Amino acid sequence: MNQPKTELKINKGQRFPLTIKRMGIDGEGVGFFKRQVVFVQGALPGEEVVCEAVKVSHKFATAKIVKYRKKSPDRTTAPCPVYDECGGCQLQHLSYEGQLREKKDVVRQAFERYTKIDLEKIDFHNTIGMDEPWHYRNKSQMQVGLAKGKVIAGLYSSNSHKLVDIPECIVQHSQTNKVTQTVKQIVQDLKISVYNERKHKGFLRTIVTRVGFKTGEWQLALVTAEKEFPRKELFLEEVNRRLPDVTSVIQNVNSEKTSLVFGDETIVLSGKEKLEEKLGEFTFHLSARAFFQLNPIQTEKLYDAAKKAAGLTGEENVVDAYCGVGTIGLWVADKAKELRSMDVIEESIADAKKNAANHNIEAVYEVGKAETWLPKWEKQGWKADVVIVDPPRSGLDSSLIDTLIRTTPKRIVYVSCNPSTLAKNVKDLSKGGYKLKSLQPVDMFPQTAQVESVALLERN
Repeated sequence: MNQPKTELKINKGQRFPLTIKRMGIDGEGVGFFKRQVVFVQGALPGEEVVCEAVKVSHKFATAKIVKYRKKSPDRTTAPCPVYDECGGCQLQHLSYEGQLREKKDVVRQAFERYTKIDLEKIDFHNTIGMDEPWHYRNKSQMQVGLAKGKVIAGLYSSNSHKLVDIPECIVQHSQTNKVTQTVKQIVQDLKISVYNERKHKGFLRTIVTRVGFKTGEWQLALVTAEKEFPRKELFLEEVNRRLPDVTSVIQNVNSEKTSLVFGDETIVLSGKEKLEEKLGEFTFHLSARAFFQLNPIQTEKLYDAAKKAAGLTGEENVVDAYCGVGTIGLWVADKAKELRSMDVIEESIADAKKNAANHNIEAVYEVGKAETWLPKWEKQGWKADVVIVDPPRSGLDSSLIDTLIRTTPKRIVYVSCNPSTLAKNVKDLSKGGYKLKSLQPVDMFPQTAQVESVALLERN
């Protein structure tokens, strides 16, 4: 006999008291009313609020705060003037100590939800934070628009298509803000047209600025809807005059109706094609479209945590799967017997080979997937002792999990940007003979709800 479904006993528009128990994965407060989960944007753990249901489904409700009965001692005033509109940050109203504590709990919740692992029995460390958790992002990507005839640049508001003008983003490196604001003014002065998404007309779509924290180089990339650049020479003269420190000006053409920022064609308008940046002792050359970690200060801490977890003695064969331009592999290469890496993007492998050669590091780089190369190398008599994985938010492919279980490396170091997929993948690897030994959360993006983690799994 079928059991009737439990219906949510909350109605849209209903007001009710709620105690916030935890922080959700998107930075929202989580509480329970009549045993149903309620998500409340802006509420903090430990707070008692009166809220109003704004959306109700059969699994959960979302609500907004009507009034506070008890505020968290960690609540603070967000310093950004457009914090409530922008949607780029979620936690500016929470003290930084509170952010680090709650991010560790978000990782804990994921493992409680998807596994039966007792985290008290492993090395579960406190979140590694920043000394200065502001102005840390090395790349700014601002959409361009018009408001009352004035050129604006910023981000779209949460869950809407309203463009919020951001004169100064306080999580961006201050130089990227300066470049964006100056370019906006030059575009206004020269009357260069701005792209209108609805009409699919106009020239300038996005201003992308990247800064080398350690080299002081600036790269300006203009994403345009057309290749023909109106008043190009005048524009470049003004950039050179007003922003003499810019070392690279790039045009990227994206004529498609798409939410993707970059198109396929890139043209160097002036200066260098690539920006130079350093991580530790390593130098990297970055094209406008190349992926690179957005917080170089925390990246070094993240890679140090991965290297520590790998526990290399100089006797291990190491694989860096999802290697990109080779950053993590190069970071651990001095302690590896041999390093082999792969990535599905051919350009990334070409860059990785150059980066390794520039630092006199001998390594093998192949285009393709780890699930192809690991068994192939094993047949050739080469076996991985340690595999480092740094997958996208979707986590590891099931085929790679199966391959790892079949090829039996001694240790897997998993660098994760999504606690939920990390926990699910650890559960699957546990079934194949691996045991979680340590978890290290790292705060790569202060003021946001995102948290990275480094997990160490060892073969039983």
